[in-house]
Amino acid sequence: MSQPSFPALAGSSAVFGTMSSTGRTDLGRALCIITGASRGFGRTIATEMSRLVKPGSALVLTARSVDDLRALQAELAESEAGRAGLLVECVVADLSQKGGLESIVSVSKEAFSEDMDHVLLVNNAGSLGDVSRYAKAFTDMAEVDSYLSLNVSSSLCLTASVLQAFPQRPGQQRTVVNITSLCALQPFRSWVLYCTSKAAREMMFRVLAEEEPDLRVLSYSPGPLDTDMQMLARSRTADPSIRKSFSDMSAQGQLLTCEASCAKLMKLLLEDNYTTGAHVDVYDV
Repeated sequence: MSQPSFPALAGSSAVFGTMSSTGRTDLGRALCIITGASRGFGRTIATEMSRLVKPGSALVLTARSVDDLRALQAELAESEAGRAGLLVECVVADLSQKGGLESIVSVSKEAFSEDMDHVLLVNNAGSLGDVSRYAKAFTDMAEVDSYLSLNVSSSLCLTASVLQAFPQRPGQQRTVVNITSLCALQPFRSWVLYCTSKAAREMMFRVLAEEEPDLRVLSYSPGPLDTDMQMLARSRTADPSIRKSFSDMSAQGQLLTCEASCAKLMKLLLEDNYTTGAHVDVYDV
């Protein structure tokens, strides 16, 4: 098997030009809900969005780590946006549990104000899963169901709950972002759980885009990021060719920083001319 090519598929589909609008310099007076916000790419998204929303906006940050969330909340409170009145709410929640989803929606409704003109949900939370085994080793249905509950079911149920809590109304934009991966499109040996979940999520959001023409839907693939997940990939991946590919990328300085990739995501959201429902790779931007 050849090694996975991460820049592959760049420019492979027409992802720009449909439902286009003029670019803007901010995300509006927004309610931004970000899952997996305590560390890595989610933390960077929260930080960058705080700089791009107008005064009177609110960020609802959710993760399972209370200490990391509180640290981020304190940091944002001391930022320029925080001093200008940005509301930052933290929700410590397990997304695989109904109560966790309900808490996120409840806090989001409390943080929302009628003068907000943009509701933005970023489905970033997810886990790598067990990459130390090949597909034929997964005989425990409960194990697979538990993984898919966190990585697939929760994103559908949270998105649906947010859309019901904040229905379409004149003068307001709603945007849903799915943080995806090349693994949604390309199979990686010994990564059956992760590839399956990412592929399922992409189709989920493509269907949503078809059903909700007034909703802006984006699946953004941030590329190979220099995060804890990458360290796990290098140390635990069963397939030697995949593991070597990750190790080589790290050794050769080819991993992207969260900040560099997030800047591309913010550019997409500000320009707002991607095809709704599209998969856009960091290398396409």
